[in-house]
Amino acid sequence: MAILPWGRSGARFLVVALALAMAMLESINAAVDTNPVFNPCGDTRVQVLDGFTFGLAFSSNSSFFLGRSQLSPCDRRLSNLYSGRIAAFRPRVDEISLLTVNDTSTLNADNGNELYMVSYAGSRFGARSKPHFVGDNEKIVTSFTLVLEFRKGRLINMLWKGNDCKSCSDGRDDFVCLKSGDCAVRLSHCRHRGGRVDCSIGITVTFSGTDKNNVVLNTWYQVAKLQQYSLYNLYSNLKSSVWSQLFF
Repeated sequence: MAILPWGRSGARFLVVALALAMAMLESINAAVDTNPVFNPCGDTRVQVLDGFTFGLAFSSNSSFFLGRSQLSPCDRRLSNLYSGRIAAFRPRVDEISLLTVNDTSTLNADNGNELYMVSYAGSRFGARSKPHFVGDNEKIVTSFTLVLEFRKGRLINMLWKGNDCKSCSDGRDDFVCLKSGDCAVRLSHCRHRGGRVDCSIGITVTFSGTDKNNVVLNTWYQVAKLQQYSLYNLYSNLKSSVWSQLFF
């Protein structure tokens, strides 16, 4: 077996090999994501493993309506919406993604109003979810499941799915079950209020329907089978376990 002598030529060979490997990885990643649209208000058609950009808008419930009609946050007629908070995410199509909003202290409801969020994407061929309750001056929901439904690669629906309060069924006094089926944390127990509970918002994003090649998207089906235990709780417990092993 020949042994490559270590020296300038060996080091140069290693650098070139690493550069080629990095270039191959970048080209593979670029080839996988064929969706060039990064604006959440842009229309697009996607396939499995494409990135898909959508937005989340946080505001009062009335901010998402013009009269009795709910409009998309992409609609410029919702002028009152931009006093709220907006974020954008780009998960991979038909991969289960956990999105987090870490700084929930800035999402407190203003002037006693309840805080809601709406997910949205696209314009002419767009969709938006119904406003979903996030919190008020006493409590905040930290775990959500969002289903993005596609037909031949075009987004047609965005649905919030409840978990029947299964993530707060152990009777702890820092959690409260809401009529919507969501489990909320009392703000007095949140870390940014001096408590011990991590009140970061976790959103499990899943997919259903078909992509532009008529491939069936089935991550929502996979998550639905696991709903007896919140994926966000799995993540939180893992994070707490690692933290404890590192520092205690």
